[in-house]
Amino acid sequence: MRRGPIPYSAAEMAWLEANFRMVISDYHRAFVSKFGRADVELTHLNQLRKRKGWKVGRDGWRYRGRLRTYTPEQMKWLEENRLLPISEYHARFNAEFRRDASTTALHQLRKRYGWKTGRTGQFEKGQVPVNKGKTCAPGTGGRHPNAQRTQFKTGQLPHNTKFLGHERVSKDGYVEISIDEENPHTGYERRYVLKHLHLWEELNGPVPDGHCLKCLDGNRLNTDPTNWLCIPRGVLPRLNGGRATRVMAYDTAPDELKPVLMTMARVDHKASELRRAPNKPTGGDHG
Repeated sequence: MRRGPIPYSAAEMAWLEANFRMVISDYHRAFVSKFGRADVELTHLNQLRKRKGWKVGRDGWRYRGRLRTYTPEQMKWLEENRLLPISEYHARFNAEFRRDASTTALHQLRKRYGWKTGRTGQFEKGQVPVNKGKTCAPGTGGRHPNAQRTQFKTGQLPHNTKFLGHERVSKDGYVEISIDEENPHTGYERRYVLKHLHLWEELNGPVPDGHCLKCLDGNRLNTDPTNWLCIPRGVLPRLNGGRATRVMAYDTAPDELKPVLMTMARVDHKASELRRAPNKPTGGDHG
């Protein structure tokens, strides 16, 4: 059976109207405590406010926390002192009126009322930094001990420093090694080079123009110089296999077939070069 309207006395209605801006949980708790109305539930008071059209000034999900109210005297003080930095603004307001308002609440209040402080957060032309002329001991950086504890000291190296001889694997699967040679791009004292190429050139000298090194066993991580053969670059496409060459790919072929495939590719490349070369003059009668 549906229950009828909840009756309220004149004193109760006066209290409810005077305090309707309270958060609903506080509103209900305070009402029940003051008037001993155990029969009144939280939803009853919420519906009462709706029926009476009492707007609490909060827009649902956008509201966070409790509604803070300020007396006319406090609002006047807040507006007159709005140009103060927020820390001083907060401290002086709470001390003046014995409030516990947070810095965030006062900051948002200034925003809601459009009170401009005149500060942009940027250095203006001619403005002098507060730390101008202040120096710290060499190597100490910031003055605060917590800042100094995590600062780099003179001569200290990062934990991930890669020393001379460090090796890594490139995204293409080749081993790279750090050598004692200046990096032409960054000027750093060491740089990474391909390890197989570095070792091969130490034994055989620079790779000739138009040539490259080919891994004989198909394992790019094997950097032994004897595992790399210097060949013309034109031979590489002939080692890829497929319909164009009608042979299997070198890298996936059985080990016993690799020498045969390499010889076939080099012979085919040489024959192609000879076909493209201009015809040499032949000998004739001399009169």
